[in-house]
Amino acid sequence: MALDGCGQLCKCFLIMFNIIFALVGMAMFGLGLWLRFSSETRGFFNIDLNTQQFVIGVSVLIALGAVILLVAAFGDYGACNENVNGLAVFSSLLAILAGVEIAAGVVAYMRSDEVGEQLAKFYMTVYAQYVDKGDPGLAVTLSMFHKVLHCCGLIGALDLLVKETCPKTGIWETLTLPACPTVIHNLFESKAPLVMGLFLGTAAMLITALVCCSILMKQIKKRHLSDPVY
Repeated sequence: MALDGCGQLCKCFLIMFNIIFALVGMAMFGLGLWLRFSSETRGFFNIDLNTQQFVIGVSVLIALGAVILLVAAFGDYGACNENVNGLAVFSSLLAILAGVEIAAGVVAYMRSDEVGEQLAKFYMTVYAQYVDKGDPGLAVTLSMFHKVLHCCGLIGALDLLVKETCPKTGIWETLTLPACPTVIHNLFESKAPLVMGLFLGTAAMLITALVCCSILMKQIKKRHLSDPVY
């Protein structure tokens, strides 16, 4: 007995979801390892309070990337092979991730000032070390900050030290790019509900995948029960 239309749709959705999820996890894991073991940044992981935010940020990046890769591997294995055990592990891990996302969103909202301050310190550590060392991994990290937050360096558009990593826009828009630490602080202070909404939106996407996984598991079990036994 083949899967019905809903089951086939859920199967395709889960396969595509996990491919994208794996790419995101691979990017996070790879960037984290690069920053962790680069000759320019390896010394940060000695006990040094001045680079504590950087160490925590990179450690979270590596751990989260590894977890996402693991979840995606179980999800694709379970969906492609229609394996109930693989899907059960996938759904359990996905439920934990969704819970963590919701908790992180609530914490980011309730302690928005502290979260913004720590993230700004992380940014300033990356900035200072990129200016000093010019490491490509740090350049990628700065570019992500600049493009997502639409900002540039510590002083804005006139910051020539990191100009290559800043967004490429029109002349007038380029001249009005704000400083990143200010943008980070403002984001968490004045737009805390938006930040929480981003976390909750991500959690909602994970829950959607969880629902699809449950539907697919039920259909697979139903098919096994209806298959004739010889």
